Amino acid sequence: MNPQLIRNFCIIAHIDHGKSTLADRFLEMTGTVRPQEMKAQFLDSMDLERERGITIKGKAVTMKHRAPDGLDYQLNLIDTPGHVDFSYEVSRALAACEGALLIVDASQGIEAQTIANALLAMQYDLDLIPVVNKIDLPASEPARVAGELQQVFGFREDEILFVSAKDGTGAREILDEVVSRIPAPKGQENAPFRALVFDSVYDSYKGIIAYVRVVDGKLAKNDRMMVMSTGKLSEIAELGIFAPSPTAVDCLYSGQVGYIATGFKDVQECSVGDTLTSGSNPATEPLPGYVQLKSMVFAGMYPSDGEDYNNLRAALEKLRLNDASLTTEPESSVALGFGFRCGFLGLMHLEIVQERLEREYDLDLIITAPSVAYQVALQDGSTIRVDNPSKLPEPNSIRHIEEPMLDLTVVTPSRHVGAIMELMHSRRSEFKRMEYIQSFGGNAGDASGGDSSGNDQTRVVMEYKMPLAEMLADFYNQLKSRTQGYASLDYTFAGYVAAPLVKVDILVNHIPVEALSIILHRDLAVTQGRAIAEKLRRTIPRQLFEVPIQAAIGARVIARETVKAVRKDVLAKCYGGDITRKRKLLEKQKEGKKRLKSIGRVEVPQEAFLSILGIGDE
Repeated sequence: MNPQLIRNFCIIAHIDHGKSTLADRFLEMTGTVRPQEMKAQFLDSMDLERERGITIKGKAVTMKHRAPDGLDYQLNLIDTPGHVDFSYEVSRALAACEGALLIVDASQGIEAQTIANALLAMQYDLDLIPVVNKIDLPASEPARVAGELQQVFGFREDEILFVSAKDGTGAREILDEVVSRIPAPKGQENAPFRALVFDSVYDSYKGIIAYVRVVDGKLAKNDRMMVMSTGKLSEIAELGIFAPSPTAVDCLYSGQVGYIATGFKDVQECSVGDTLTSGSNPATEPLPGYVQLKSMVFAGMYPSDGEDYNNLRAALEKLRLNDASLTTEPESSVALGFGFRCGFLGLMHLEIVQERLEREYDLDLIITAPSVAYQVALQDGSTIRVDNPSKLPEPNSIRHIEEPMLDLTVVTPSRHVGAIMELMHSRRSEFKRMEYIQSFGGNAGDASGGDSSGNDQTRVVMEYKMPLAEMLADFYNQLKSRTQGYASLDYTFAGYVAAPLVKVDILVNHIPVEALSIILHRDLAVTQGRAIAEKLRRTIPRQLFEVPIQAAIGARVIARETVKAVRKDVLAKCYGGDITRKRKLLEKQKEGKKRLKSIGRVEVPQEAFLSILGIGDE
């Protein structure tokens, strides 16, 4: 295949701006998919992707397109995931391309992820083609959105394309522009083979199938291949391209996008971002950009029925074969029994994994409150990573604790600036910058940013630095409710920063319950401790003796509630008679309660844990 006739591009956009629908039109127009096989969101194979309208796992497809110059070009399209949690996969897909289509909804305009993904594409020096989608909608304002693209990214007016992905208007022109404006791949055909892994899946017969972009050289199906990060060698089970289903070929050449069936049985042996090379003539330098994925959010997963533990373990093992970013380790809880401590890329990743386990493997799960991983600097100079509060060392051995931080970008109509500032102030955030996106064209009217109908034409880009732990505490729902759903959010990991953090222990009847321990900012510890103690007081059933519930930092108790004792009426059988008989019964009851309090144990019910963890709250 002549590299000059190859174009590699991807589609980047905010969630629900029409990526997958536009890809459907490309598949139809190029004849890649037969009309009788065509269905909406063709590249989104999971039911979960179709229902939610988001791409969870990136896909690739090879199309043939006849350009106006009369030549047939091979177009390799990589459809990227649409949620911020999967930004690493998006970055690897961008690294596999020379250009990208930047899709923006004509009715919604530029959103937070539009900016984040465009800046990411610029870092990889990709040629961007701006596309305004959904121009057929009655509420669309293509002129205004085109003006925003010019202001924010500096595009010229004649560079912007307009399309309706739903009915196909303007889609063929986009493919023509891909051929003319995106450069051909620049790999060296005679150099040692190098290919970038931008995704991978597991097949029970062929092992790990790596989705690759060939950068240099060529690879035949009889060759051996090597993973450059680990040095592991493997026989190639199959080579192929996506047309759109996997189609075997004899050889993959420089510039092509395809797949390699590696034969590996563990997805960790061929990770996303890795470089594959030839086993007989290996390259000396791997392709840049490979980093080891690290989980950012942790939560406990327990089966609601303890007998399903083995089924949960088997389901997690199968899920990990297709998802290298999911980490698991066994753990046990006093109230919830045996389960697993799982690591996720973010809250959306956690939600997707939970839903897949419940739907595909018919499991009924209990998920504990998500937490983050802290870096703890010890007095002896060493540093450990703690993802579970119960594993935090003794306070006298800790020098300081560092918490993970995020760089946040929020895009919102200007009328919601005050509400967002108030929300961010309550979340220990640090303001960085704010920029107004001026309205253009359409019925934007004046520069004040509003019109009589209440539609806000001027929008604001706000940037903050905020602890990841604050993101987990219902932040996204608060952001949407305070802005009536108009704000959009994007974030990136910004490293670790030392903070005055403390471990708050919860004691029930003077006995610590490790599963309820939490790590909090010192300023919030008393307030949160009181709230937890109050919730437990309402959910722990009354005993025959008083049950003290305490929140403590080390030996210092910061909050206390008491579950009152059940008063058994021992005098009910006394219809009269001498008062000494009644006193004797009351004294006997008093002594019994005193003895019971010293030896009695309080079983904390599952409902109490769930009330603290925020699961099941309306």
